[in-house]
Amino acid sequence: MADTTNAAGEVALGAPPGMPQLDIGTFDNQVFWLLITLVVIYFVLSRVALPRIAAILAERQGTITNDIAAAEDLKAKAHDAEAAYDKALADARAEAQRISAETKATIQADLNVAIAKADAEIAARTAESEKAIAEIREGAMEAVAEVAKDTAMEIVAVMGGKADQSTIDTAVSDRMKG
Repeated sequence: MADTTNAAGEVALGAPPGMPQLDIGTFDNQVFWLLITLVVIYFVLSRVALPRIAAILAERQGTITNDIAAAEDLKAKAHDAEAAYDKALADARAEAQRISAETKATIQADLNVAIAKADAEIAARTAESEKAIAEIREGAMEAVAEVAKDTAMEIVAVMGGKADQSTIDTAVSDRMKG
């Protein structure tokens, strides 16, 4: 059937409408297929897509939970390591103080023996005593330097550092000069 239009541009009766979706006569058919399509989409989403999405979300949640637990475990280990480090540092300081006190006592004992020996020689030989005292003091200073170097090397080693012999020699010499 051909479209017939009158002079005003209106479609004459009996002519087909312009858009089939707007034809009231086909609304029932359109609603039926809309409902069928929505039901099919619902079943596809609920049976295929949504379970996959739920599994992925559950896997992500599990990964996040495991990562949080691992982070808490690592945090606890770090706290324990810090406590062990602090204890080791305190022990090393106490040991260094003990070594220092022992060294001072040993040096003092050696010095006392040397002074007593020098005093006895002073009474016997005044001229030779001046030379002997100088030799004893020089020996004591060298012993102090050696003990100080050894002590410094041990302290650095106990503290966990590394220092070469020349650095320690320079530091002890500078400190002994004043």
